Amino acid sequence: MQATFSSHVALPSLSTSFSRTQRSIQFPSVAQRPSTRVVKLSVKMSAVQPAVIVGGGRVGNALFDLGDGSDTVVRRGEKIPAGTSGPIFVCTRNDVLEGIIDECPPERREDLVFLQNGMLQSFLEKKGLGSNTQALIYFAVAKMGEAPTDGVTDLNPEGLTAATGKWADALATRLQKGNLSCHVLGEAAFATSMYEKLIWISAFMLVGARHKCTVGEVESVHKEEVSALIKELCDGVTAEKGVTFDAVTVDRLCAYARSVAHFPTAVKEFEWRNGFFYSLSQAASEAGRADPFPTHTAWLKEVGAI
Repeated sequence: MQATFSSHVALPSLSTSFSRTQRSIQFPSVAQRPSTRVVKLSVKMSAVQPAVIVGGGRVGNALFDLGDGSDTVVRRGEKIPAGTSGPIFVCTRNDVLEGIIDECPPERREDLVFLQNGMLQSFLEKKGLGSNTQALIYFAVAKMGEAPTDGVTDLNPEGLTAATGKWADALATRLQKGNLSCHVLGEAAFATSMYEKLIWISAFMLVGARHKCTVGEVESVHKEEVSALIKELCDGVTAEKGVTFDAVTVDRLCAYARSVAHFPTAVKEFEWRNGFFYSLSQAASEAGRADPFPTHTAWLKEVGAI
């Protein structure tokens, strides 16, 4: 299922580089960050960086097909080999990430590239990998062996996939080989984009679970409901984390929903998705404050997620 871009419309005209220093990616407050999210589009390069690819599913297979045949694929039960170099694309479920990190040679852990959905930052911070490359994947692979379909929408025809960190350019170059867009973002821009993608999956999956319908039906039949939930999640994140969203966030997320209208809905991977917002609700309650996400909490109870 990227994370938003300076109004998400003027991407091609913006360019900047991002910090390469080995520090944790922080989610800055409004006072610490500029109001404009800065974007740098990766320049297409002739060579694809050889990589280790962890996971032989649809995404891992697609990344291998976009390489030059020299990539090392690590499948279930196998370990990341020592003595390799370059990025390590982790194309697995969230629930196996800890084992992958723990079994990765220590000297190679900074090269792990995380492509999963959901809130990874706090988990990565705890593992000492807060500055690692992360990506927000909006392209889709329908079946094993098929070419990926780019995550372009009627509102963002330039695409939505984005990455930040040490190996962001290497990922962008690989994806561009398959005519897939990938925007390399600075840390602050990526943080906002990450929250936006988290809000998309959390809101559409929850409303879809309430009505037992597809993503497309959520957008077309229950648009007022999901739009209100998106606004609540955005406002709550702004209040709790100091991250702001632009005026077309709801429209952008609904446009993406139309592009993946056939996707089913379910509240799953709770710890990584809706659980992030619920943890903030619990913390507010324990501190004697109002729930920043009251509708979200009520609907989680309604569908039996909490």
